[in-house]
Amino acid sequence: MKIALLGIGLMGFPMGRRLCEAGHTVHVWNRTPAKAERLIAFGAIVHPTAAHAVAEADMVITMLDHGGIVSHVLFELGAADAIKQGTLLVDMSSIKPVEARDHAARLSERGVDYLDAPVSGGTLGAEQGTLAIMAGGKAINFERAMPVLKIFGRPTHVGPIGSGQLTKLANQMIVGATIGIVAEALLLCERGGANMGKVKEAITGGFADSRILQVHGQRMVDRDFAPRARMTVQIKDLRNALATASEVGFDAPITTLFEKLYAEGIEHGLSDLDHAGLFVELASRNGMS
Repeated sequence: MKIALLGIGLMGFPMGRRLCEAGHTVHVWNRTPAKAERLIAFGAIVHPTAAHAVAEADMVITMLDHGGIVSHVLFELGAADAIKQGTLLVDMSSIKPVEARDHAARLSERGVDYLDAPVSGGTLGAEQGTLAIMAGGKAINFERAMPVLKIFGRPTHVGPIGSGQLTKLANQMIVGATIGIVAEALLLCERGGANMGKVKEAITGGFADSRILQVHGQRMVDRDFAPRARMTVQIKDLRNALATASEVGFDAPITTLFEKLYAEGIEHGLSDLDHAGLFVELASRNGMS
């Protein structure tokens, strides 16, 4: 297939590489051209504009920072008008459900089909092809996308347009809150005199075990907060979840608490850390930094 990939950042790069290695003709564009040019070595074709990249594509995939940028690239930079009628656009960015529904409606007017399919699993999942993919849209479009989505990981069709983004918000609510409580629990143990690494080892396999404990908990033990998914991305997702909750009249006090904690961490200069960097904020509050 001829596949256009718009957005070659932390996630887009390994995803683009996997598409190339799977034998597809991959057309790429990124606001910062140098990031897209890294994929030339794997056979990708770099384009100067998003519109050029999508013009001959059988499928278009967007992996951009947020809904505003997706809208800007599609409808202000001319990409939507350059996509051929009947082409399927799969937005794998993490945006608000209401934005996904709006984009789908505007693309439909141009004869372009749409699937919202955000992912979870971070850069490691993107590199290994093990991402959890949450897809919203028509079943027929999900089936069309399935051979490509399987290159990235495990796709699941969760409902109509916007449902993929809603599921991603649920995922990020759980991730953000779990990172926070794992950090708090490990810090409490350290303050009490226990070895954090051994605490993590001791509770592995019990009811408190989770992928967050294993991956992010180890980052906390190692004090390794190099960004895989940044604090700023986590708070964006929590704020999108709260905005969506407000739209449907749902009270989300736990998400509200963690949004405040991440916001305070960012205010204290932690914006460029991995989202496990909430540990640093909680440590600082307790004089343990």
